[in-house]
Amino acid sequence: MTSKIKVDNINKVSDDSNIINKSGTDITMGQNGDTVIIPNGVTEQIQSGGTIQVQSGGTLTIASGATLANSGTATGFASIAWQSSIVTASTLTAVAGKGYWINTTSNACTITLPASASVGDQIIFTDYARNWGTNAVTINPNSLNFQGNSSPNPVYDTNGESIDIVYSGATQGWIPNTDGAVALETPQTYTADFLVVGGGGGSGAAQSGAGSGSGGAGGYRTGSSVSLTEGQVYTVTVGAGGALGAGTSAANDGGQGGPSSISGSGITTITSAGGGGGSKADGGGGKAGGSGGGAGGAPSASTGQAGGAGNTPSTSPSQGNDGGTVTSASGYGAGGGGAGGAAPNGGSSPSPGGAGTANSITGASVTYAAGGMAGNNQPGDAGGANTGNGAQGSGQVYAGNTGGSGVVILSVPDADYSSTTTGSPTVATGVSGKTVMTFTGDGSYTA
Repeated sequence: MTSKIKVDNINKVSDDSNIINKSGTDITMGQNGDTVIIPNGVTEQIQSGGTIQVQSGGTLTIASGATLANSGTATGFASIAWQSSIVTASTLTAVAGKGYWINTTSNACTITLPASASVGDQIIFTDYARNWGTNAVTINPNSLNFQGNSSPNPVYDTNGESIDIVYSGATQGWIPNTDGAVALETPQTYTADFLVVGGGGGSGAAQSGAGSGSGGAGGYRTGSSVSLTEGQVYTVTVGAGGALGAGTSAANDGGQGGPSSISGSGITTITSAGGGGGSKADGGGGKAGGSGGGAGGAPSASTGQAGGAGNTPSTSPSQGNDGGTVTSASGYGAGGGGAGGAAPNGGSSPSPGGAGTANSITGASVTYAAGGMAGNNQPGDAGGANTGNGAQGSGQVYAGNTGGSGVVILSVPDADYSSTTTGSPTVATGVSGKTVMTFTGDGSYTA
């Protein structure tokens, strides 16, 4: 037999913190701010249709040994309520505490997170049809931080991904519980200074009574406008100097220098062309390049030959200048063009190459990309390693010489330098607050 006790109010007279009030069909246990304790071994049952509610400031404590069993619907707890409908729209405004199936078969989806959040709020998004690689999911943090950053908006674009994020507070904001295909989905950018110099051109072969044309300087490009993204790899290529014109009987032209470049995701590849090769003797014309090569001497020709054109391929601002032209059949070749100017005409005497250009990216002023000087009665000098200079022309019966190899220099703020490089560049820190990487050979930098 079951007994029932019917009362309107049960009070513990000596302690107002434990009160049960009955009003209509509702029973209030305790007052605002009170702690209601279900002790060890006691069972409290809410029958079908009933609701248990702890008011603001109150606490419901389940003592050791007690069990809280849920056979109905529990709301407001730190758990995920998975939504039964599949999201196929292009936008979704997410709610904390929910899990969403995101189907991007037909279109990409932009998800806007709550405008305000509390520590511990959790949301999960899952690739329902394994199509995020085709149509990506973009997260709009809605003015809150994501992985500690306010921008850019994270993009998830790998098939089968699941994004499980928890709000950690204002500093870091939303943080994924596990990393996806890309660990940091809010990469930051910073600006780098650069110098890219192509390899200088080689000089041609001379012959008795006629000097060869000199090599043009490698293309020269510099600036402070390249934006690097954290975590991205930037590949550096350093151009070799152009080959010498072999032989001692005006046999061969000098070779063109190799191009130097910086390339990577998110930037326009920066390329400086190799310098044009100088012509062999006896009336040959100089070759085009970053700066043009000089023309060879022509003792038996009635007219001279033109120097090679600079700035090839054409870029703005110009990479270099034209090589010199031989204007008379006097036996001397012409100089190669330089980054700082074209070579003067040659023919009657040894003439200079085009001027190089000084640059202080390393903290000291260094001149790069000078055109080779026209040859006299001796072997011409090589261009010089990692200068981008053109080789000097030769006189009489000497072969040409090789152009100087190029160089690539990157300068980034000390605070942003990642220290991750390949190719063993020379690294100098604290150069007016910058870390300077000088690549004399191929390599890479991870921002």
